[in-house]
Amino acid sequence: MKLSQYILPILFLAVTFNCGPKETPKPVMVKTGAQVLIQEHLPELKGKKVGLFMNPTARIEGVHVLDTLLALDVEVTDLFAPEHGFRGDAGAGETIKSGIDSASGLPVHSLYSGGKILKPSPEVLNNLDIILFDMQDVGARFYTYNVSMKLLLEAVAETDTEVWILDRPNPAGGDYVAGWILEDEHRSFVGDYPIPVAHGLTLGELALMAVGEGWLDTNKPINLKVIEMEGWKRSYKWPDTGLNWFPPSPNLPAFDNAYAYLGTCFFEGTTLSEGRGTENPFLIMGAPKTIVNTEDLAAIGEKYGVQLDTVSFTPKSIPGKSLNPKHKDSKSFGVEIVSLSRNGKSLNDPVKFGIDLMYLLMDATPEAEYKSFIKKLSGTDKILNKQEIDSWGEDFENYVEKRKAYLIYE
Repeated sequence: MKLSQYILPILFLAVTFNCGPKETPKPVMVKTGAQVLIQEHLPELKGKKVGLFMNPTARIEGVHVLDTLLALDVEVTDLFAPEHGFRGDAGAGETIKSGIDSASGLPVHSLYSGGKILKPSPEVLNNLDIILFDMQDVGARFYTYNVSMKLLLEAVAETDTEVWILDRPNPAGGDYVAGWILEDEHRSFVGDYPIPVAHGLTLGELALMAVGEGWLDTNKPINLKVIEMEGWKRSYKWPDTGLNWFPPSPNLPAFDNAYAYLGTCFFEGTTLSEGRGTENPFLIMGAPKTIVNTEDLAAIGEKYGVQLDTVSFTPKSIPGKSLNPKHKDSKSFGVEIVSLSRNGKSLNDPVKFGIDLMYLLMDATPEAEYKSFIKKLSGTDKILNKQEIDSWGEDFENYVEKRKAYLIYE
């Protein structure tokens, strides 16, 4: 009998009884708006002068969109830099200077200076046909890229320039919405839309909602186009997308940091450390005199499905991440988020979790104080009431209903 006569029956049995090697299901590979642009919209860029409003997260399989477009002979003439810079090498709040991008030789126009977000100048915009906006957001109102997008849309309304939003996933998913609606008196560069803390939108959806709801400071029409993703669903958190994580800012090195950040960012509105100056920003919180009650800590961990532990740490100056962190060079004590899952549960409400954890550590730290910045982050004075949050209020419910008209993905 030939060898093939033995092999075929064996293969039949392996398939029939599923006795071959089993593969672990792989995450879905979502196609970002940038990938769809290259595959389907390149002819529309031919003969156009193109500007790029991007940062290091604007990548296609690890290659920056700028490099990809230049290799495809797209006429890119100008680059625009948000907070942290076009190449992402500046820490939070550091002034970004205009200049020349050393890798490409193209001019870089800074749109972030001294904690303020700026509009592109009409002189530059009038020389461009299209601006491609591509940045990985984290789904938080107080993350400044969405305000940069707002000011860009307002600026192009005064010109004939088009804006194309190359859409990317909301890492927290499109179903998670939480937090108080921003009150008008607390508008700032960390909040300029009447939306909750976790808005549950992609930047493309947020742009459409901002235009549709009249949130922009202009009455003129805007040439806006959203290049949609393929394969993304609202139920997907970042690990479900199959995409590699490129830090959207220096202190969010991994998805866990970014997901916890939706709630632990509130520590920035206190005198407590939020972990800047350590290897785990927004996963470590505390101060030199913090004394944590371990029973209370365990109760919060159990409530939210998070593994917490006490920790000691010493914030250090880290160039490009945090030059002058709170409690620099002082040994501090507090809490570390060891894992975003616990006893079969996973963190599903990072905003409420961060608020509860902040209340716990504020009580555990003599002389700890809230700063006025806490109202800008939360968008309200209510965060200082320190009470159980049963509802985010009527404005929140109205937002949830209104946003349905602008959802691109199911």
